[in-house]
Amino acid sequence: MTDNAATEGTAPVSKWAWHKRLYNWMLSWADSKYGLVALVVISFAESSFFPIPPDVLLIALVLGAPTRWYRYAFWCTLASVAGGLAGYGIGVFAWETVGIWIVTTIAHVDLVEVDGQMDIALPSYLISSFGDSLGGKYLFQVYEHWNAWIVFIFGLTPLPYKLTTITAGVAQVNLPVFMVASLFARACRFFVVAWILSRWGKPAKVFIERYFNLLCVVFVILLIGGFVLIKMVL
Repeated sequence: MTDNAATEGTAPVSKWAWHKRLYNWMLSWADSKYGLVALVVISFAESSFFPIPPDVLLIALVLGAPTRWYRYAFWCTLASVAGGLAGYGIGVFAWETVGIWIVTTIAHVDLVEVDGQMDIALPSYLISSFGDSLGGKYLFQVYEHWNAWIVFIFGLTPLPYKLTTITAGVAQVNLPVFMVASLFARACRFFVVAWILSRWGKPAKVFIERYFNLLCVVFVILLIGGFVLIKMVL
């Protein structure tokens, strides 16, 4: 697409074009001596407002220096958890002024009004699979039932982490528990991805890019199912 075509309106620019530009910008840091610094900044920012997950740069950095995989995973995790505090703060202090805008505009998640509060409807497959055991059909109802487990589970998924941190603040999840849940979830995600890449390189990259989201969803469904089963038994 040429600039002239876009200007004349014959071929409008996709609304996702700016995501692609950000994606390419992130990848450009992989060949820079400031790659690790960029990873830390992006990991921090993604936890509250930045639209693209740090996995993009993490993957590129690990492929470029496989023996440093644990270093990249460590700093990516630490920065993501620290940035989660900013997201949590937005949920506590600026949900209506900033948080709702981030959730709907940056995370592209629709909100609905439930009992006078803006909430997020859960996917139908979760409701049909687990029913009343979830605690409700909307996210904040589930927070009341499962609390910090939501932070841990969502932190493992392809869902925008900013969605987790901001809504956890709105739900008033205990802050120390929030931090612990975030640490375990993000460490599990980033260390596993980095380790796989360090062992199998570019073939692993292709596999992760193709199937990672699907595997995360399957894992989360199994994890939730395990929690529900334990709760039923106990």
